[in-house]
Amino acid sequence: MKTRQLAPSGQVRIIGGKWRNTRLSVPSVDGLRPSSDRMRETLFNWLQPVLPGAVVVDAFAGTGALGLEALSRGAASVVMIERDSGLHANLKAVLGKLQGGEAAKLLLGDALQCLTRQSPAAFDLAFIDPPFAAGLWSQLWPLLDVCLKPDAWLYVESPPDAADAVPPSHWQLHREMSTKDACGRLYRRTGAS
Repeated sequence: MKTRQLAPSGQVRIIGGKWRNTRLSVPSVDGLRPSSDRMRETLFNWLQPVLPGAVVVDAFAGTGALGLEALSRGAASVVMIERDSGLHANLKAVLGKLQGGEAAKLLLGDALQCLTRQSPAAFDLAFIDPPFAAGLWSQLWPLLDVCLKPDAWLYVESPPDAADAVPPSHWQLHREMSTKDACGRLYRRTGAS
């Protein structure tokens, strides 16, 4: 399969940790909408006690900003899933340049299919930030219930008015933030210590 080349239309940066200030290109791709620096900074301040040694899945990797930020700040490993071959190639090139980038496993394919192939209770933390127009929420929740650990954390970024972007009731809202374009919510599975 031929990988298409993507022209960058902007950049985001890794905010903290060992790869702080590393710039990531943001190609012009339909549905690609990286989390803002402000949202990521707030999210990773919330997650700081959780990240050291965590096993993470970034199900809609895009630019890789969420998964790479997690690795930069101490996660043990991350599985990054991206279906767009150009974005996948960009991520592969970025990981090849980062010392320690081998802690990321990069998968090319549909996130729903890739999640079904993950081991049960494999992940401590999941980042779910799909293309907003895709409408994948109801299909995601059962897959995440299987591949996330019983005490896992779940970050969901969605349109501000997306009622179906709320996971089932066994996920307890821990913190939330919003901008005019997006809402970010961090959940923990109910009953976790």
